[in-house]
Amino acid sequence: MKIAGKSIKSLSLLLLMMLGASLLTGGRPVFAAGEVTLYTPYTSISAPPGETINYPVEVKNNTGGVVTAPLQLNNLPDGWTAKLSGGGWQLKEVSVKPGEAESVTLEVTVPLKVNKGSYSFQLSAVSMGSLPLTVDITEQGTYQTELTTDQANLEGHADSTFTYTVNLQNRTASKQNYALQADAQAGWDVKFTSGGNQVSSVEIEPGANQSITVDVKPPAEVTEGTFKIPIRASNQSTSSELTLEAVITGSYGLELTTPTGLLSTSVIAGGSKTVELQVKNTGTADLSDINLSSEAPVDWEVTFNPKTIENLPAGQSTTVEAKLTASDKAIAGDYVTNMKASAAEASSDAQFRVSVKGSMLWGWIGVLIILAIIGGIYYLIRKYGRR
Repeated sequence: MKIAGKSIKSLSLLLLMMLGASLLTGGRPVFAAGEVTLYTPYTSISAPPGETINYPVEVKNNTGGVVTAPLQLNNLPDGWTAKLSGGGWQLKEVSVKPGEAESVTLEVTVPLKVNKGSYSFQLSAVSMGSLPLTVDITEQGTYQTELTTDQANLEGHADSTFTYTVNLQNRTASKQNYALQADAQAGWDVKFTSGGNQVSSVEIEPGANQSITVDVKPPAEVTEGTFKIPIRASNQSTSSELTLEAVITGSYGLELTTPTGLLSTSVIAGGSKTVELQVKNTGTADLSDINLSSEAPVDWEVTFNPKTIENLPAGQSTTVEAKLTASDKAIAGDYVTNMKASAAEASSDAQFRVSVKGSMLWGWIGVLIILAIIGGIYYLIRKYGRR
């Protein structure tokens, strides 16, 4: 009986110890290492700040019975977020049949504000298995707005429209509505275009970017030189600035007139008249291949000597002869002849008023007719006046 009493006491003590252990572990069963294998092919990944990484994970049951494996992340860096899902649902644990595997997805989001370097953490099924993971951050993270361009400096003449493509990156944690502004000198016209539409503001999701076209038109009186055009994307919480440059190589201007400034002449019907034209380069850049042309009345002819000016330096002028030949059918009156000097970069028109006088031939014919009539009258008077 004593032995039996001791056995009962020993059994009671064992039961109490087991109950205590159960209470200390929260009533959960104790798992052995190796019961579950966690596997993903992507254990070491390189990613930039703000990236979301999706790990496909297999949870394999190595036992002969059903295992319910609680899943958790250990040592996840500060500011990083993670989510486990399977079958379209978020989950915290997964049950696996003996000898089989279940697939889950681990989604890890790297914050925008993170230092460049290597970060390690683990996905574990409590004590049954563990999956170490490493993420190498490839660049220093920021928590701000970035306005950038691949080509900030463009060159062209004064009549050019300078077109820049800029990228606006929202590296903050929330959606931002940015006002777009330019601080150009007076007379410069700056327009922002996005998605084919002219805009004054854009809205960008966190971590996203948007391409914006900036069209810059210089004022008419601009001179040669390099001009800065600061632009800015801003709101009450964040902003970014970028300075664009426009290099003006010169202005183009052309003037067609006469040495005296008089744009009128006269010609006899069927006759010709040569007028002297003055072609002047009023810009700050040389012009080449300046072509002379005209629009004259029907059956009129205009020829130029020379027809083409090969080169005309800035600020200089040259003379050209224009020979006007009026139609022999032209009646007396005023006619308009348009003349034009044009280069690839600039052109100028001059409108000539041409006064046509009657032909001298018809004048002499008229005189002869009058004389013939007078002679006839004189003959009749002499012949019949004596009777």
